[in-house]
Amino acid sequence: MPGTLPRFPTMPAVLNSLPRGVSPPSLPRGITMPSLPSLPSLPRGITTPSLPTLPSLPSMPRGITIPSLPRGMSLPRPVAMSSVSQAPRRLLQDCCSVLDHQTPGGLCGCCWALRPRYKRLVDNIFPEDPEDGLVKANMEKLTFFALSAPEKLDRIAAYLSERLTRELNRHRYGYVCIAMEAMEQLLLACHCQSINLLVESFLSTLRLLLEADKPHLHILATNSFVKFANIEEDTPSYHRSYDFFVSRFSEMCHSEHEDLDIQNRIRVSGIRGLQGVVRKTVDDELQVNIWEPRHMEQIVPALLVNLQQHTHTNSESPAEQTEVCFRELLGRAAYGHINNAIRPVLMHLDSHSLWEGRSFAVQCFQIIMYSIQSQHSHLVIQQLLGHLDANSRSPASVRAGIVEVLSEAAVIEATGSVGPTVLEVFNTLLRQLRQSVDYQLTGYYDNAGKHKTTSAEEKTLQDAVIKTIGSFANTLPIYQRSEVMLFIMGKIPVPGIYPALGSPNAGFEGSRMIQVMLLKSLLQVSERYESSNLLTALPSSFLEPLLSFTLMEDPEIRLLVLAILTSLIDRRHNATRLTAASVTLDVSALELKEDRCSRQDNLFIRKHAQRLYRHVYLTCKEESSGRGHYQALITLLAVLSVELANEEVVVDLIRLVLALQELALSSHECLSVFNRCGVHAVCAAFLNLLSQLGLPPPLHQHVTQVIECRQKNAPHLLPTDALCDKPRLPEGELKVDEAFLFVQSNICEALTGSSYSTHTERFNTPYTPQLTDEDRLSKRKSVGDVISMQIDMDPQHCPDNQQPQTEQITFETLKNAIEDRGSVEEEERRRRMQVVERFQTAPFEEIAAHCGARTSLLQSKLDQVFDLIIRPPPSPSGHSPPRSTPLYEMKFPDLCVY
Repeated sequence: MPGTLPRFPTMPAVLNSLPRGVSPPSLPRGITMPSLPSLPSLPRGITTPSLPTLPSLPSMPRGITIPSLPRGMSLPRPVAMSSVSQAPRRLLQDCCSVLDHQTPGGLCGCCWALRPRYKRLVDNIFPEDPEDGLVKANMEKLTFFALSAPEKLDRIAAYLSERLTRELNRHRYGYVCIAMEAMEQLLLACHCQSINLLVESFLSTLRLLLEADKPHLHILATNSFVKFANIEEDTPSYHRSYDFFVSRFSEMCHSEHEDLDIQNRIRVSGIRGLQGVVRKTVDDELQVNIWEPRHMEQIVPALLVNLQQHTHTNSESPAEQTEVCFRELLGRAAYGHINNAIRPVLMHLDSHSLWEGRSFAVQCFQIIMYSIQSQHSHLVIQQLLGHLDANSRSPASVRAGIVEVLSEAAVIEATGSVGPTVLEVFNTLLRQLRQSVDYQLTGYYDNAGKHKTTSAEEKTLQDAVIKTIGSFANTLPIYQRSEVMLFIMGKIPVPGIYPALGSPNAGFEGSRMIQVMLLKSLLQVSERYESSNLLTALPSSFLEPLLSFTLMEDPEIRLLVLAILTSLIDRRHNATRLTAASVTLDVSALELKEDRCSRQDNLFIRKHAQRLYRHVYLTCKEESSGRGHYQALITLLAVLSVELANEEVVVDLIRLVLALQELALSSHECLSVFNRCGVHAVCAAFLNLLSQLGLPPPLHQHVTQVIECRQKNAPHLLPTDALCDKPRLPEGELKVDEAFLFVQSNICEALTGSSYSTHTERFNTPYTPQLTDEDRLSKRKSVGDVISMQIDMDPQHCPDNQQPQTEQITFETLKNAIEDRGSVEEEERRRRMQVVERFQTAPFEEIAAHCGARTSLLQSKLDQVFDLIIRPPPSPSGHSPPRSTPLYEMKFPDLCVY
């Protein structure tokens, strides 16, 4: 009827109409069917009008069926028509929604209201227009539901990932951003024990975004990953892998996008992504080991490329972000991870030839040294030293770049330690010096002779190595610097003392160059050496070989030795004030730092002072001495008078100066006019300084009088004229009047009545240097000179009434001595080798028997001497008294011996 409602079947009728064996689907646990509201009853006699019936569809012919849709295709959404009733239209909408969301069939899929609640909550956060953004009210409902039912987090994350994937495939990037924002908020809200349920879906979603070809999606995924990395998890995860993210973020750091702005944004995102990976994995032992070489070889070059190609323009520049990430990476490195982090840096600098520029390499290692823990600094130094050895066949510019980086790293490491292998560091650097000298002499830096090098490049390398040695020595404590100086001294080739250092093909010139290089290195160490005890600063094992170089012919070597001695003796840093000492110098204006001579200093003076005076005297005799030598001698003598000032030292120094004055006047010495004027200038400058250091005023008056006479009539005997750039010297032979000389008698008279008077008797004995075996190192001294000087030293030749104990020196004697010199030295060398070989190879019993025989021989000689000493004088009667027991043979009771 037109006025009646359509009759719907009741629920029992529906259930009864099901085929046999088919049961209705059960509802999920906790979900009940909503009860239908009861309709109000109509008044009696009134009926509801009937709705118009829908036209029936024509039936299909028999055998013809409606074709099914292909898999993956869905019906188009129906268009709402006013003629269709409300219930069928809602049913069509539910069917379209089911087909659109691809949910499985069943009762829950056929009706939107019966779908799982978490899906409904997820669907509700998406607005109709993506520009409206996330629906915050519905997002709060979803978050509350996730916190209330954490067991459903994995389903929520999976469904969100499913929605994001669908929207990504349809290029609806607005909904993609909304889905990512929702996942981020869920991660931040649920960072508890159940976060692992979200992470897998979250990371898989990030992989999809990073694999896309849209830069803004890469940036979006990176920002989400950084937020995830900042979350501190309480529970470990055993199955996560970040290998994909390491490789993808590293690839983003190398982006070459055509748009420079987009390129910088992608690179910054890649750097921040790597920083997030480091933060997430470095402190968790259960995560992937980010310090493995395969990861470091991707991360470190990606950072260095951005650090190299960009400048610090703003806080968002790739270089700024790279430095922050690099510092954080190195700051988290433990002891066992330093090598894996440094090795890719060295490989990157090698492959891109960045050692030659030096500035970028120095910048990299400054960041490294300031970022790592101080106790691990020596590991970086060892890596650099090993890399320097590995590049020993590389061009000089590459080796110089590595050495310069070493020098800068050593300066930064001053607060730490060089490490357990201190001497190995210096041994490596000295070995580089030796190789550089060989390359400079041959002209090639390889054995095959294919790659040429120049002297200028090798000298640049040598200067860098010497500077680095000084930088390393400055980081060491005092006692280790003393060991380093002894170590370097042992490497210097000294004829007859140390073997030659270097290749056999280097020859004499190679040994000389190595001597100069190592002495310069020693000077670098000594300039930073500070010790209050000269006995420890200048032990005999170090001082004797050092002083032997003052007898070498090379003037550069002698000048270096004088500088080393001055720097070691100058403990109060007065040398810089005394360098410009002259005859017009006012000592009171210098503000010298003086102190009383300690007991250790007195011991040093007694032990080594005469040796120092002797080498100063012999240095003045060298014809090749120049302006620098005489100025260095003035400084050395001034430092000695300030540091070791006592009465005995002052008197000995004055005796030495008077001897030098006689040396300059002697006609037996083959000295030029310049050398003689230089020696006179040294005497004048030093006595002017010494007379102002608390000595009696009459001495200063005498010195001033002589200097004034020289200024008027002989200015070439003063430092201002003799030791200037263009010395003004007299022509012809040098003649010096008595008025221009310092007189010994006047000096003794000036010291009389003072504390120095007790030592004035020593002026009666002119100073004569004590000659030793070291004189054979001076190649210009003849045997006749040595013998004549030894005869002059012998006090037995002074009185006329005594006969000399030596044989008469004739021309034949000198000729034979010169001819036999080589054979005598060869015989002595052979005898020494035999003694060394005997003690190295002979059994202990034989050595003990040999030493015992020599002891017995010595004892018998002593017995004979004692018998002669204690023998009583003869008796006048001719009868010898009975022999008494010698005192040394008497037996005393134990109680009498103290």
